[in-house]
Amino acid sequence: MTGGSGKATKSSKSGEAHRIACYLFGGITDTYSAGLPTSANFSRTRRMNPSVRFSNPGHKKQVIARAIACSMLLVLPSCRTPDLQPVEAGPGLPAGFQGATNGATTEAANGATSSENSGQLGIDEFYSDPALTGLIHQALGGNRELKNLEQEIRIANNEIRARSGAYLPMMSLGAGVGLEKTPRYTRDGAVDDQTFITPGQLIPNPYPNYAGGINFLWQLDIWRMLRNARDAAAQRQFAAIEKRNALVTRLVADTAENYYSLMALDKRMEMLDRTITLQQNSYEIAVAKMAAGRGTQLAVQRFQAEVRKNQSEKLIVAQEIVETENRINFTLNRYPQHVERSSADFYDTNIHALSIGVPAQLLQNRPDIRQAEREIEAAGLDVKVARARFYPSLSLSAGIGLEAFNPRYLLLTPESMAANVAGNLAAPLINKRAIEADYLSANARQLQAIYSYQRVILNAFTEVINRVSMVENYRKSIVLKRQQLEALVASVESASQLFQSARAEYIEVLFAQRDLLDARVTLIETKKQQLTAVVNTYQALGGGYLMSQGQPVLPGQPVLPGQPVLPGQPVLPGQPVPQNQPVPQNQPVPQNQPAPQNQPVPQNQPVPPGQPAPQNLPVPQNLPALPVLPQTKP
Repeated sequence: MTGGSGKATKSSKSGEAHRIACYLFGGITDTYSAGLPTSANFSRTRRMNPSVRFSNPGHKKQVIARAIACSMLLVLPSCRTPDLQPVEAGPGLPAGFQGATNGATTEAANGATSSENSGQLGIDEFYSDPALTGLIHQALGGNRELKNLEQEIRIANNEIRARSGAYLPMMSLGAGVGLEKTPRYTRDGAVDDQTFITPGQLIPNPYPNYAGGINFLWQLDIWRMLRNARDAAAQRQFAAIEKRNALVTRLVADTAENYYSLMALDKRMEMLDRTITLQQNSYEIAVAKMAAGRGTQLAVQRFQAEVRKNQSEKLIVAQEIVETENRINFTLNRYPQHVERSSADFYDTNIHALSIGVPAQLLQNRPDIRQAEREIEAAGLDVKVARARFYPSLSLSAGIGLEAFNPRYLLLTPESMAANVAGNLAAPLINKRAIEADYLSANARQLQAIYSYQRVILNAFTEVINRVSMVENYRKSIVLKRQQLEALVASVESASQLFQSARAEYIEVLFAQRDLLDARVTLIETKKQQLTAVVNTYQALGGGYLMSQGQPVLPGQPVLPGQPVLPGQPVLPGQPVPQNQPVPQNQPVPQNQPAPQNQPVPQNQPVPPGQPAPQNLPVPQNLPALPVLPQTKP
């Protein structure tokens, strides 16, 4: 305790740790808390000890040397990190799509280099049906699964904001009030009982304390740990965007596939109506022949059973139409209703010619590959973050404020002013199992991301080969089935004429009509499979996330490398360019097409060429007519 002029100051209550800190770091006696300043922060029992001073410059150099030595002792043991497991290299990407056959792009199918790729076409350019493109627009605007992924992107963006603030200085403002009661028969109580806080006034007991000030805390990112964590969050945001783009391509493909399925079901309904009419005429002829004594009841019963079977099949097809329409309505986020479509030219429906390009373009066009690439980059940054935990961390803290036992003394400066500054250097020495486990787990997640990337590329290449081959094989099959259908149509006409003139048995007519019905069903199914294969090939090539040339389906997503930036289209800040394989330049740019309009569905659809309408055979008079079930409109 020191006194003078009627004043006395309370002696320091610092312990051994406090004196060691003063000796090593030059008189800093208070490590300021990062929390709000309270009476504990500005405690009257934690003052600067005037007895601790640097007596000479040599002593100062000795303190600095000891501080450096202590820092080295902290750094050296933590520099060693566990060995990481290496990755197994995957198969190299082929130069071309060997094994794929595509009549539209023969050079690319044979493995030659081609800059054309249908995956770079927009939805409006690839699908020429205005009714279909209108449904796709509605699906992309209202689908709720897509809305959920947009919220995932927002969550990832907020994670970037949180990570960005971790490596910046933090400043807080606060105030606090405290009350301390010191026991009389203790060292602190005995000192307080004889210490004057102001002339003629002892330290009150209990002792009130009022404080207010500003705190400052800054963790220096010397190993880029915090900034790497921010960059990893940014990569995961880009991965979330690519996940959304992948869903967009799937929604486009699902909508187109269900649309063509509806067209096929409409054709099946039309085909059943024509078949029932044909068989009804044969039934009536069999009834007339039986009435004239030239036929039997067996023929009448067989034709009647065949008509009933096809009438029952119509009801099943009508149910399939309802379910397919509702699948489209669910994708469009609307309640069940009729889906506008044009099924008249189903047999002659042709989508845009396919061009498969080169395999390297898959890395740029397919969203799932770009998503896997972003996951690899994020996992690599996570490994760097885990490695930085082995190294020392340095943080700075400081505070300044006012403190007094009575509020009226708070504004008396500099007597009521309290301030401190401190630095903290810490590093792991022993028992580093937790950070070692975290480091090895980050390495394992990185290997998972790499192997997933290799699997996604292999799957994408295989999908293109399978679907392009399917398109070509189904196209050839349709040509042969059309020829089969023409022959069966002629056979049915011949059998009907021979049966009417009593030169052929009813069984020949019945079998001919069955074969014709089966052939028509098979042709419709094959055509639907061909259109579905074209749709899936477009998706496998990465198509479906662009509305038109260079314009993303949804605003706010980043522009891919090599694509022009359209006016008003933002590019996300800080986005690193992915290290994709080189893609051939000078690619043809498709022309923009006008926005699709809602066109009415044509009525009275014509009969496809090559399939003559059933002949109206004469019906005998005064014969019982076979009741016909009401037809269901497609």
